[in-house]
Amino acid sequence: MEKGSEKGNGVAAAATTRSPMALTVSSRNGNEEEASTSMRTAETMLRLVPVALGVAALVVMLNDSQSNEFGSVSYSDLGAFRYLVHANGICAGYSLLSAIIAAVRRPSTMPRAWIFFLLDQILTYVILGAAAVSTEVLYLANKGDSAITWSAACGSFAGFCHKATTSVTITFVTVICYAVLSLLSSYRLFTKFDAPDTSKTPETTVFHG
Repeated sequence: MEKGSEKGNGVAAAATTRSPMALTVSSRNGNEEEASTSMRTAETMLRLVPVALGVAALVVMLNDSQSNEFGSVSYSDLGAFRYLVHANGICAGYSLLSAIIAAVRRPSTMPRAWIFFLLDQILTYVILGAAAVSTEVLYLANKGDSAITWSAACGSFAGFCHKATTSVTITFVTVICYAVLSLLSSYRLFTKFDAPDTSKTPETTVFHG
């Protein structure tokens, strides 16, 4: 009887000894789950921001045309502005799709992390290129270029230039959002997944004559 009582006390003591560790592990898992949920929510919201920005820049540029006694001008007359419209449309569509995928609760895998990383990088350079080329066109429209006898056009088409400047400015804000997204996706990829092990050298067989 006493042995049974001692055994029961030992089991209870062991359970009591392990319980703080179990509570610690449970608390740690809960904190990690909460942090993962917060990160997923923040990423989803950050991916939705370029949707609104891209659509805004696209709509402003699509409505950018002006006619007066000097003639008429439209965004479609300039290849850089057409590229800006297409780039904003593509980025807005990708941002919406990636936000939906990011919002879904699922385990992070290496292929998914690589896809997000590569697409975020590509779209960042696409939208950056559109903003940069359009900025150059706007500079020439405002300042002109005496070397090629290209006079400043914004003096005659101020409304056109104002809308174009607004669209390009919004696009640069989109560039900033994509730069942050690129940093976020690269951080997730290179912190959660190990790089391939290249430290091992192939064995070579030595033949002795």
